[in-house]
Amino acid sequence: MRYADLIELYFARSNSLQWYWTVYVIIVGGLLAFSSLRQRPDAPSVILVTVLFAFFAYKNLGAIRDVSMERFAILSAIKSTHPNNPEEAAEVRRVRGDLEPTLNPPEYGGVRNFHIASDLVTVAAFWSMEWRRRRIAAEAASARGTSLASAP
Repeated sequence: MRYADLIELYFARSNSLQWYWTVYVIIVGGLLAFSSLRQRPDAPSVILVTVLFAFFAYKNLGAIRDVSMERFAILSAIKSTHPNNPEEAAEVRRVRGDLEPTLNPPEYGGVRNFHIASDLVTVAAFWSMEWRRRRIAAEAASARGTSLASAP
């Protein structure tokens, strides 16, 4: 495989990784929007959405892991490429010095930790909105009961 092909492949995998994060952000935004628009407490819906989000987050993180490992493998191939053709070798030397220092993908452990922390914050926000709805409903019921009891 030529050096230029490896570079193209590396950036194609980077674009794939970016799409996985974009889908993740869209899902999190939709989940929180869904939760903020609901008015009545509904525990079964919250449990179901939490479980479905956990499944999604797990699969999304797995896809991010796979693409991250592919990027590291491609980067290793890029750094170990030594073209035989003198014309291509000159081009690789010219590009290598400028491009390769910028290819620094984050370690997967940090990406995983960030994803899991984001998952937990999302679920906590989702559940806190549900608990708030429950508290407001309980206060409203209590206020109705109090005003009914004090009415002549």
